[in-house]
Amino acid sequence: MFSMSIPLILAALGGVYSVRSGIMALGLESMILTGAFTAAVGSFYSGNAWIGLLCGILGGMIFGLCHGILCIRYKVNQVISGIGLNLLATAASTLLMQIIWGNKGNSEAVASVNTKLTFLKDIPILGDIFSRQSVLLIFAIAACILSWFILFKTPFGLRLRMVGENPKAASSMGIPVRRMKYIGVLVCGALAGLAGAYLSIDSLNMFVRDMSASRGYIAIAIAILSRYNPLSVLLCGSLFALCDAVQIYVQGYGIPSQLVQMIPYIVTLLVLAFGVKNIQPPAGVGKYEDE
Repeated sequence: MFSMSIPLILAALGGVYSVRSGIMALGLESMILTGAFTAAVGSFYSGNAWIGLLCGILGGMIFGLCHGILCIRYKVNQVISGIGLNLLATAASTLLMQIIWGNKGNSEAVASVNTKLTFLKDIPILGDIFSRQSVLLIFAIAACILSWFILFKTPFGLRLRMVGENPKAASSMGIPVRRMKYIGVLVCGALAGLAGAYLSIDSLNMFVRDMSASRGYIAIAIAILSRYNPLSVLLCGSLFALCDAVQIYVQGYGIPSQLVQMIPYIVTLLVLAFGVKNIQPPAGVGKYEDE
């Protein structure tokens, strides 16, 4: 559950920044997939997993910036922009994988991060569990706590939330609305790219076609269920990761694998259908300062 929660928490946290700035996070899937691919490419050519991790972050930010340009500068429908980028990332990663590695299914093995929390092994009872987790688990937890402080306890967070609630009023008070929106989508891209990098060069040591496996859409559900609160993202992300872990655990009990693999997505649908009826996004999502 802990290892599977890392990409979900990071991507959902990125979605919180995007939505809080007034931009829908439907492009999360493309940012995760691009982050996974560029991390594998960076690690493959440099031989250094940390450089690969940085490449993954940059890859996610590039797609986040593309989403921002389409939605902020050209005012493209945010749903169309997000879905279009998701389709583009799937096609582009498959094509480039064929060009670089001559294989449409997966890349060659690359250098992986493989840095575990071994210093926690002496903790009673849970030490053995935590000592086998990636160092990015600590980063994900710290990022959620820090993001809560930034969004709700700093002037920057207040401005970002105001832009997401009422961009016209924010603009009238001198807040640079477009800049704040770009910051929101860039932070979103960076966190989602890091989530993808975790998948390709930490959880595994290669890139696999469609590696994101709809985690971007699950992350959107997590962000909604958490009411766009970074601290709640930790709890909701762990809940969805638990469902994912359960479907792996019960595969050896004679249950058809197709039914078992549906568990995380069924939970997502149930949450969207029954768990978020009274949850409203920021009022300014999809709106601009000149409207």
